[in-house]
Amino acid sequence: MTTTSTVRYGWSAPCVRPTLKTLFLAPLPTVLWRSAQDPLRRKFFLPARRKAPTAKVKLMVEQILTDLQKAQPEWSIALLRYFNPVGAHPSGDMGEDPQGIPNNLMPYIAQVAVGRRESLAVFGNDYPTEDGTGVRDYIHVMDLADGHVVAMEKLADKSGVHIYNLGAGVGSSVLDVVNAFSKACGKPINYHFAPRRDGDLPAYWADASKADRELNWRVTRTLDEMAQDTWHWQSRHPQGYPD
Repeated sequence: MTTTSTVRYGWSAPCVRPTLKTLFLAPLPTVLWRSAQDPLRRKFFLPARRKAPTAKVKLMVEQILTDLQKAQPEWSIALLRYFNPVGAHPSGDMGEDPQGIPNNLMPYIAQVAVGRRESLAVFGNDYPTEDGTGVRDYIHVMDLADGHVVAMEKLADKSGVHIYNLGAGVGSSVLDVVNAFSKACGKPINYHFAPRRDGDLPAYWADASKADRELNWRVTRTLDEMAQDTWHWQSRHPQGYPD
């Protein structure tokens, strides 16, 4: 079942052992925060200090599911924490089509590139990062899909609660993404700087070493490929999907 665009629940029928119950939860990592001083090496997450209701709900769901598995050990539960999914299917047939003003960076850039929006607002250019703009972990949706598959296979043979970060393990700045997209579409992207937004961290990205170690999963697609596939879809569907 699907509840919202940002919290996804998936149930699978018992696969290998008829007594094994499986559940699959893939929330975005708003439930978490990293040390701004050491965003890569710190391998654990702490509860969110944000006031966002969605962050609190996601954290509560993770805690409930952990308690469920402790009470009923036959459960096999996967909790996937992923970061900024971008890109599109390489065919150009499937891509992200936000309703209204895009909330995410790459879809907004794509709409600027295709002429639907005038300019991208870059919130903050005075962060302690290489170019002054915020740094985030971006992951291609196809890599993310692969991560879901191997995680589901993990559920089939082992009970317990399995928590994995799915991310590139490196950060890209807002201007890195802008430049990659400009390269993909062959023209400059119009942008302007705006004040920082409250609550935004200078930089964070995933430590996906556990997924690499236990699932043999890692990203294979670059930021350039994310931009290329997004542009391929957007240029074929300049106004999005038909109504």
